[in-house]
Amino acid sequence: MNVCIIGAGTAGLCCARHVKQQGLNPTIFELSDKIGGTWVYNEKTGSVNGIDVHSSMYTNLRTNLPKEIMGFPDFEIGENEKSYIKSEEILDFLNQYANHFQLRNHIRFNSYVIRILEKCKKWQVLVKNVVTNQMECQYFDYVMVANGHYHTPNYVQLKNGHLFQGEYLHSHDFRHNERFRDKTVLVIGAGPSGMDLSNIISRSAKRVFLSHHLEGIENTKFFENVTQKPDVRELDEAGGYFVDGSYEQFDTVFFCTGFKYAFPFLTVNSGIYVEDNYVQVLYKQCLNIKNPTMALIGLPFYVCAAQMMDLQARFVLSYFTGKNELPSVEDLKLDTKNNMRKLWEKGCRKRHSHMLGSSQFDYFTELAETANVKNIRPVMAKLHNESSNCFNENLLHFREDIFRLVDDETFVKIN
Repeated sequence: MNVCIIGAGTAGLCCARHVKQQGLNPTIFELSDKIGGTWVYNEKTGSVNGIDVHSSMYTNLRTNLPKEIMGFPDFEIGENEKSYIKSEEILDFLNQYANHFQLRNHIRFNSYVIRILEKCKKWQVLVKNVVTNQMECQYFDYVMVANGHYHTPNYVQLKNGHLFQGEYLHSHDFRHNERFRDKTVLVIGAGPSGMDLSNIISRSAKRVFLSHHLEGIENTKFFENVTQKPDVRELDEAGGYFVDGSYEQFDTVFFCTGFKYAFPFLTVNSGIYVEDNYVQVLYKQCLNIKNPTMALIGLPFYVCAAQMMDLQARFVLSYFTGKNELPSVEDLKLDTKNNMRKLWEKGCRKRHSHMLGSSQFDYFTELAETANVKNIRPVMAKLHNESSNCFNENLLHFREDIFRLVDDETFVKIN
């Protein structure tokens, strides 16, 4: 049986590896000419030949999670005295993974997936070669969507934003620090990217204002020219008023407001739609309930991503191969409804439906026990939670931390 996989990044590669291991035939369609997905640096921004640039990578990026939790369950990132490593090292790791499991022959590079349509109990996949402009149509038994979720910028609306005469920029299009040389910058959003990038751009910017409503980071130390501000009330030609009544002038509004889930190649009859960044209708956040021969890998965030993607791939393949039998559609929908209800009761907003964070191991265990597949080692989630705390509490120096895994349950900090 043939399996179509969208993307040759972290998610797509581990999908292909497990598809091969199950004796199925994977075909990976990759837009670029390289392995690595979002880890492939691209100097260009915007769109090229009418196709949006996928990568959000910028120069000199170092991971904000320790490498010890960024590998796959049975293929770890090689020895390095540091825990927080350069993006080039992650890219090298993914190429090693592809070579080790002999995945390159299954990748169709420069392939832009235009449409995936359910037709006669098969998936019709229309693909364009971006080099030759030739179109091709193929049919598959299964589809694994692994196109990532750091490629379609999400913007927030600012009152009177049309009046502002300065520059607007999203973190997706940030490449070089020099862009902000001697400028005053308003950063919108205090997620991991907003906090980290505020410090990074402050090394060349004159001043940085970090505007957010996040609780718990009031005492976080930034560089001296970074000032925390509340939400923006409205803009004018030269700056903006904040909800506390203060006013500041700035040259650039820099959106660190995350990304949208986007699957422009999925037709209406695929059974997948996105509402306020909540991808529906999925069983266990990865299996398409309407068409269970399709899976979406890698949606949850604030997680040990590669570890989770590997588990999700094994989870869905247990159903694709018939090793497990799915419950009825009604039971699948009820399971999803109950899980979402628990989130709403905790006060979670719809756009945070796929945010796991400290609850990620509960999700991993749910997948493993439901499909009777091997779970992720508990130490992974424990170290992820610890490193997240270090990020918030020691933003200026957290990358100096060095961790080592002791066993399935335990890690140590060695400096």
